[in-house]
Amino acid sequence: MNINTPATVIQGIVPVMLTPFHESGEVDYAGLERLVEWYVQHRSDALFAVAQSSEMQFLSLAERVAIARFVVDKVAGRLPVVASGHISNPIADQIEELQAVARTGVQGLVMVTNRLDPDNEGTPTFLANLHRLLSALPSDMPLGLYECPAPYRRLLTDDELKACIDTGRFMMLKDVSCDLGTIARRVALAEGSPLKILNANAAVAWDAMKAGAAGFNGVFNNFHPDLYQWLRSDSAAHPALAAELSTFLVLAAVSEALGYPALAKMYHQRIGTFSSIRCRAIDYDVRERFWALDAVLDKIVDGTEQFRSKIAAL
Repeated sequence: MNINTPATVIQGIVPVMLTPFHESGEVDYAGLERLVEWYVQHRSDALFAVAQSSEMQFLSLAERVAIARFVVDKVAGRLPVVASGHISNPIADQIEELQAVARTGVQGLVMVTNRLDPDNEGTPTFLANLHRLLSALPSDMPLGLYECPAPYRRLLTDDELKACIDTGRFMMLKDVSCDLGTIARRVALAEGSPLKILNANAAVAWDAMKAGAAGFNGVFNNFHPDLYQWLRSDSAAHPALAAELSTFLVLAAVSEALGYPALAKMYHQRIGTFSSIRCRAIDYDVRERFWALDAVLDKIVDGTEQFRSKIAAL
């Protein structure tokens, strides 16, 4: 194992950050600062900037770098910040992207698994590109892995995951297998190493935590990270409420299919974080496509506040 074992630990409740835009299409940095404070206030353990939820595929490299640097600055050491941001196919371009993000001050740099094998050629291509990227990045930079679903979901094989663990440089995997058996197997593979398995799927979130996953890294941390935190950290003494909350969280998260990330921006517009729900990743009117979308959001908001009240009353 590499002697430069990463000191950064990424675990717990880790939101994949949104990027707010003005109606003009420019990044809304005032909204982004308010979002950072909202995450901190709602019991997040770390932040994942410049991810798919951030619409990274629709951001220029200069914007990806500026957003990562801005988040690090506004967090000001209160939480660790990790970022991805390599979206190109050619490895030479990915090196440029990752090196640029590494210089922003983030505590971890997250590699997208499908970028290491853009044409889905298999393990030899993945490993060759992995080692090429590792050799081009600072040896003391903690690294992560992200099974980003776009442009295609590229799950790691056990051998690929073990090869990454054996480098000693990886401290997290954002698991998108959405399969409890796979998560449990990966937890076992990573035992004794710095790498933490962070499940991204709400349907198995609580079960994954009980199976040893080190936290939740799913998109609905953009609505109620504090409820996932309570489920992870405080629920053992209240199993009935935990089961009820887990069911609500699963059902709420089904609405991800209804125009996310615009749906999450609608929520943050309601509470004053964002001024606009403008997205670059979505080129249609979400309210026109998904009828009664505001009514769906009403129920998510009402349920969230009801569970916050129940928890506060304990």
